Amino acid sequence: EMQGRAIARNIGTSAQKMRLVIDQIRHRDVNEAYSILQFSKKAAATPIDKALRSAVANAVYKADEAGEALDVDDLWVKEAFVDEGPTLRRFRAAAMGRAAPRRKRSSHVTVVVGKKE
Repeated sequence: EMQGRAIARNIGTSAQKMRLVIDQIRHRDVNEAYSILQFSKKAAATPIDKALRSAVANAVYKADEAGEALDVDDLWVKEAFVDEGPTLRRFRAAAMGRAAPRRKRSSHVTVVVGKKE
């Protein structure tokens, strides 16, 4: 079965924020997903859009290598999930000479597109 996948690693946005957007495109048509991401006002939509476009390009490339015809309109978002990436631990000066921790979280996005059966 022809499918393409893309993994965008170490995106500087927390997984919690990314998931709000990725949940909106899971199991949708690729073109519908593009529209949702294009008109989303969330910053997380940009890296997710890049990952989706990469996955589609990978699917098209794979089909081409195998000598098959693949229409992008037949693709749908088969899998889409966000995992936590490494957390950068930083400290910020707080009152009375104390230090307050800052956790700068990151995430990994995985998008898999497949042909509708």
